[in-house]
Parts: sequence; structure tokens; C-alpha cells
Amino acid sequence: MENFKAHILVVDDDDGIRNLVKEYLNQHEFLVTTANSAEDAFDKVKIIKFDLIVLDIMMPGKSGLEFTKENKNQINTPIILLTAKGEASERVEGLELGADDYLPKPFEPKELVLRIKNILNKTNINNTKKIIEFKNLKIDLNKMFIYRNNKNLKINNTEKKILEKMINSPGKIFKRHEIGKFINLEKERSIDVIITRLRKKIEENPKSPKYLQTIRGEGYVLWIE
Repeated sequence: MENFKAHILVVDDDDGIRNLVKEYLNQHEFLVTTANSAEDAFDKVKIIKFDLIVLDIMMPGKSGLEFTKENKNQINTPIILLTAKGEASERVEGLELGADDYLPKPFEPKELVLRIKNILNKTNINNTKKIIEFKNLKIDLNKMFIYRNNKNLKINNTEKKILEKMINSPGKIFKRHEIGKFINLEKERSIDVIITRLRKKIEENPKSPKYLQTIRGEGYVLWIE
């Protein structure tokens, strides 16, 4: 394993796509395991700790979205979804369920490699402040949990990246395009979805947020008391 950059699980029912992606990632010094279904992938993640999962949405049996919903909080592994071109609703749903990125088919293998590298690089970034506490809320980025009113709420890698930036710059307004850059997303709608998901974990009343607020026409800000 020390000779490889990371261990990637590629999940797709199409033999051609699986083999193409595996061959290309191998050429870029990634160790690759493949699965031909969500069920096959589930069996593998139970025994292997992967660094990242490339996951097709449309598969016989359980879909990639179902796999993400059932396993994301348990496996705590970055996920890149492979989506049908034009299926915006599936991409948004995938992000809501905790996926970290998506790539529409057909795609260039080179772009997939770049997205994988971006996610792995950002996942490995260590910022100074990792834990904050105020009143009934504790955000622990080391353990990737939010503790609110004695409840443990798991956060994914994308949410962690956003919180790392905000925690280390409290009171700073982050524009959507800024957030998009450090989580590798361009669509504002997708960023809004992730912020909404975070609010549900942080706020007592997500519709009237106290900490993670929207600054109209500007972006988002985290107020730490």
C-alpha cells in the first residue's frame, strides 16, 4: 500500500467503465478495487477502509443514492457520484445525502483523476482550530461530529471542509463561489443544499439560524459566541 497514493473503490455495473477507470487510476498510482453493484460494494466496505469511492447512481438492484443514504455516515469515506447527463435532481439528492462531488457521464478519465486528487488533498488539510464549544453545541472536526443537546450528529468530508474554513475565520462572510472553490463545486444550488444540511445539524431552529447565517446578497457567515 505504501507505493500507492490512495485506495479507491470503483462501483459500476458497466464492465467497460469499471475496467477503464481502474486502468487509468492505476496509471496514476492509485490502488483500485472494483464492485459491480451497490450490494457488492457494501460487502467490500465492511472489510476494507477505502480512501474514496467512485459510485455510479444508476445500477440494477440498489442505486448509488441508496448506497450513499445507507452507508455514508457509517463509512465516513468521500464519495464521487457518476450521474447521467442532465439529471440535476439526482445530483442534488446525492449531495443532500452526503456525497462529496459528482461527475456526469460521459466523462474524461483525466477529469475524474483531478477531482479525486482535489478531494483527497482537501481531506488531508489540517487547520489550527478543530473543536469549538458554545452553550449546547460542540463541533469536533477531529471526530467529525456535531454534539447538540446530547445528540451526536455525524458530518461528512464536505461539511467538514466548510466548517474548517468558517471556524478559523469566525464572522467572515464567505461568498458562494469561495465555498465552491474549496469544496470543488460550481453550482450555487448545490452549495445552498449543503449549507441547509449543516444548519439542520447545528441550529435549534434551522429556519431561523443563530450561528450559521445567510447574509443576503453576500453569502454565509458563522457567528461564534
